[in-house]
Amino acid sequence: MKMVFNFNYHSRLKMEIGMEKSILDERWLATLQESGYRITAPRRLIVEIMASSTHPLNPLEVYDLGRKAYPRLGLVTVFRTLEKLDELKLVQRVHHPHGCNMYLRAAQGHEHFLLCTSCGQAEYFSGDDLTKLMQNIGARSGFQIQGHWLQLYGLCADCQESLP
Repeated sequence: MKMVFNFNYHSRLKMEIGMEKSILDERWLATLQESGYRITAPRRLIVEIMASSTHPLNPLEVYDLGRKAYPRLGLVTVFRTLEKLDELKLVQRVHHPHGCNMYLRAAQGHEHFLLCTSCGQAEYFSGDDLTKLMQNIGARSGFQIQGHWLQLYGLCADCQESLP
């Protein structure tokens, strides 16, 4: 069984969530449970939404999508679950031209992502090894650099085609 959520996100967002649990969903749920979180229907739904989304979502968008499937979903549950998923590095905050408090599935390994500034589509790509650059910056600044995050903005192919 598949549920399709239609949500107006900068003019379009269609999100399909398979009700059969994906491997990613199950891994996230197991990680939440191991960290002491009880797995409830609302938390399971939030995990499904976030693991399936190809667009960064803010907490209110997660709430609106979730209420279509689970009308009793609470906004506090959405905020707390997103905070916990971020803390566990399962999702990451996305800096978006229209607001910073958005979340997307965390990068797997050495990935970065592209973000369409028109429709919000996000796409991961394998990044170059920036180790040498970080070592040079660390040596010049005195910082011990522990990581980095690269996010590129632009227009996806679909949005480019729709330009006049």
